[in-house]
Amino acid sequence: MAGALRHLLNRNGRFFARLTIPKPLRPHLQNHTELRIPLGPDRREAVRLLAGAVAQMQEKLAAARRAAGEETAPSVPTPKMRVPKPRAIYQLYQDLLFSDDFLRDREPDYAELGSSDTLITPLKAGAAGRLDDDELEKLIGVFIKTLKAHGYQPPQSGTPEWRTLARELCQMELEVLARINEREQGSFTGTTSHPLLIAGRDMPEERPPVSLQGLLNEYLRSRKAIGKGRGAEARWTPVFANLVKFVGHDDARRLTKKNLLAWRDECLKTLSAKTVSDVYLASVRTVLKWATENDRIETNVAEKVRQHVPKKALEREQGFTDEEATRILRATLRYKPAHSSNPATREAPETVAAKRWAPLLCAFTGARITEITQLRKEDFRTEGDMHIMRITPAAGTVKAGGYRDVPLHPQIIFSGLVDYLEHRDLGPLFHTDGHRRNPRSGSTTTAGRISEWLRSSGLVPQGVSPNHGWRHRFKTVGREMGISDRVLDAIQGHAAKTAGDSYGDVTLKAKYEAISRFPFYDLGDDEKSR
Repeated sequence: MAGALRHLLNRNGRFFARLTIPKPLRPHLQNHTELRIPLGPDRREAVRLLAGAVAQMQEKLAAARRAAGEETAPSVPTPKMRVPKPRAIYQLYQDLLFSDDFLRDREPDYAELGSSDTLITPLKAGAAGRLDDDELEKLIGVFIKTLKAHGYQPPQSGTPEWRTLARELCQMELEVLARINEREQGSFTGTTSHPLLIAGRDMPEERPPVSLQGLLNEYLRSRKAIGKGRGAEARWTPVFANLVKFVGHDDARRLTKKNLLAWRDECLKTLSAKTVSDVYLASVRTVLKWATENDRIETNVAEKVRQHVPKKALEREQGFTDEEATRILRATLRYKPAHSSNPATREAPETVAAKRWAPLLCAFTGARITEITQLRKEDFRTEGDMHIMRITPAAGTVKAGGYRDVPLHPQIIFSGLVDYLEHRDLGPLFHTDGHRRNPRSGSTTTAGRISEWLRSSGLVPQGVSPNHGWRHRFKTVGREMGISDRVLDAIQGHAAKTAGDSYGDVTLKAKYEAISRFPFYDLGDDEKSR
């Protein structure tokens, strides 16, 4: 007696292919609990059509899964893979033979199907072109729909191209039946000699596209999961959009080294070599390396695509001299905004405060300017006699990833910053974007305004960065004071240079003692220069 066959349903002598719809997908399939396709009253015919019908229903489930996934986790769409006709027909041929193996393991009566002349005769008529379109549709229509699930787009019904496809499918099924009859005789080594199937067999397997922008999104999610990469999203998203626009597609598998070299050369027309090297090429190389390591793509074509950056000839020290630093700090602490009766053009109090105190904080902490301009009131605290500033990713972004506590130099306390803190509500001190989705944009904008103001005021000499010059100066002055680089690195957020440097902690006490050794600046005001 025949055993139960998975996905085959018998209802009062009529057969159906059936798949249960998982509960989360039902809203995307009209709230049905299952999918059914009628297979007719003949059990042998129903068994023959079962594999194709199941593939058809599985494609519907896959579409529902994609729809459900788009609602919960939007991602950059990738183009649907187009499979050549010979490859799709050969894949169907293989599926039917696999189904034959599957059924032999579960259906003792199934073997009788192989010698059925009632099926071979209409297939021969269809292959010869003696059947009309309706007869062909009834005979192999389910296979045409199955080809669609394999990625092949069939021609319009009723066209000569459709009839050609239908005849080829009849020939394909005759080949399947030939293999089945060979198996009935105990031979399982038979292979096809049909030119169409051989062509499909020998075609290289089509691989689905992999979205470049999708890879970037995946990489960023993996970094965010470990608390990193917050700044990369804003910097790298435009880079990948630029690359996709240049190559004309969004498929990482189609990207070549030649594409990247041409893109690099195009970028050099408007960008500096350093930007192309350190941002454009580095971001693509990093994401494709991650994609290769995580089995999203096979090779990293960007691995050896580089851009030489000429070493800049230094004409002076990179940090501010004593005289330059003093002149800048005198100007910043005395800064007053230009008067404006129009609120729309009036400088924000947060920007005024940033121009006044951010350079002084940089001078005595060696911090990056955006680490200062992203500070919030809650990032400051006191412990005993120490006023402490916490630089933390919670406020925006920190290049090293983690937080660090930095004691404040006494001259910062005397400058009036503490009074400013007392009159502020919780939240950002130096920008007004704290309520927005990306507070980093506010701190970056403020940092740019400080730089632009210092440059336009003639306070910053050529060859020195208006903001980064303080990091160089901090390290220089610290060494002059005999402070170890290990302590200076901990204050500035520089990575340890050796494995030995990673042992032990640089305590707040050690940092405070180091910072207290930095000399006061002569700012021409007793209260501010002690």
